[in-house]
Amino acid sequence: MNKNIISSIIGIAIIFAAYDSAFVVTEVEQVVITQFGKPIGDSIKKPGLKFKIPFIQKVNTFEKRYIQWDGDPNEIPTSDKTFIWVDANARWRIKDPLVFMQRIGSTARAGLVLNNLINGSLRDLITKSNLIEVIISSDWKEEYLLTTEKSRLAERRNIKVGRDKFSDLIVKNIKNEMSKNGIEVADVLIKRLNYTEKVQRRVFDRMISERNRIAAELRSQGEGLKSEILGAMQKKLSSIESDASRKAEEIKGTSDAEAIKISGLAYSKDPEFYQFWTTLQSYEEVLGKNTRLVIDINSDLYKFLSRSK
Repeated sequence: MNKNIISSIIGIAIIFAAYDSAFVVTEVEQVVITQFGKPIGDSIKKPGLKFKIPFIQKVNTFEKRYIQWDGDPNEIPTSDKTFIWVDANARWRIKDPLVFMQRIGSTARAGLVLNNLINGSLRDLITKSNLIEVIISSDWKEEYLLTTEKSRLAERRNIKVGRDKFSDLIVKNIKNEMSKNGIEVADVLIKRLNYTEKVQRRVFDRMISERNRIAAELRSQGEGLKSEILGAMQKKLSSIESDASRKAEEIKGTSDAEAIKISGLAYSKDPEFYQFWTTLQSYEEVLGKNTRLVIDINSDLYKFLSRSK
């Protein structure tokens, strides 16, 4: 009976030992085996079924995939004394789990190390750069600009880095230090960049001023175009009026000539009647309703009236 109990205990111990000696490394994991707190052998990165000495050795599992680091917004002054809020994030992974375990130990502590290094490098770069260089992209083009101020254009032409290149510079600055900790940083990105309240007001005032300037310039161009159109219209109108007056004078002259010609023909057919008719017309214009006419017997009217009796 005692032998059966002992055999059962030994069997159970063997089962537990076999269970504790085997472990599985997944595709997203990497493992470091420690014995009494000290690493044994190299780190295990290939997935599959692995074995260790049961109860003595311990499996330390680390993430193989990239891990997201999200920092807190920091207020940083630029080289031209403008304060801005900078919010950055990064992607990193454990490249050497053995070194990582020995120097860092956990992802939480790695986040603190990254926070100090990235924020320090970011602050150092921004304080050495002007505001325009932090905001604008390094691949900007002049046709993208909304302003025609030569001073602002000169600032943009002096850009050496640009916002998108800050990532490469930060990674370069912290690469060696993070490699010593077994960490590889893929990239550091500025996800949000904002002005402080005081700077915002100044920027908005400047934007309003610039838009007012552009509006005034457009209004001035419109007024100039309006003057050109009105001038051309007035010139065309004067030309039309001049042509109309000339044509009217030509028609009037032709009509007067035709009238004189007709009058001449009529006079030549019966000169006496024409003389009589013109005399009557002249008297009709001279005499009024209350006019008394005294006619000389030698006058033409008297002669015509005498003939009509």
